[in-house]
Amino acid sequence: MEEMQMSKAFTLMEPGPVVLITTDDGEKHNIMTISWTMVMDFKPIFAITTGQWNHSFAALEKKRECVIAIPAVDMLDKVIGIGTCSGKETDKFEKFALTPVKGKYVKAPLIKECLANIECKVTDIIKKHNIVVLEGVAAYYDSARKEKRTLHAVGDGTFIVDGRKLDRREMMRSKLPDSL
Repeated sequence: MEEMQMSKAFTLMEPGPVVLITTDDGEKHNIMTISWTMVMDFKPIFAITTGQWNHSFAALEKKRECVIAIPAVDMLDKVIGIGTCSGKETDKFEKFALTPVKGKYVKAPLIKECLANIECKVTDIIKKHNIVVLEGVAAYYDSARKEKRTLHAVGDGTFIVDGRKLDRREMMRSKLPDSL
């Protein structure tokens, strides 16, 4: 094995999939791209890493809700575009031709073009580490969507696309919740 620079070590574990987080600050909707995410529990509890450097963070703090929208690989260029401009000056739904869909439990919109959407409530913000803890309150999946592969950021401007799915449910049955 070759030793690598510690400054690049995060590229070995960068989680996925890359997601879009929608917010509503009471005046307008916004979208931000996030690749630092984590599933914390089967309940479902999630965490994202973001902070005041993102325009959407103020809405997350104030309204304490959002939507995690999971794009498929055919949306890669839009995902990157959303992540490289600010919602302060840009209506990202309009600029990237995305359709906001009203959710059942939060004012932040779902994104129609995404493979899946999860309405969430903010349950904690751990400022020391810029972690926002979310509880999913409703989830939606577009089974009719042709492209279902998600994308994963490596962290250096490159991405990995989901591939073949391997089924080991029976081997893991004792560790899986009954709902699966």
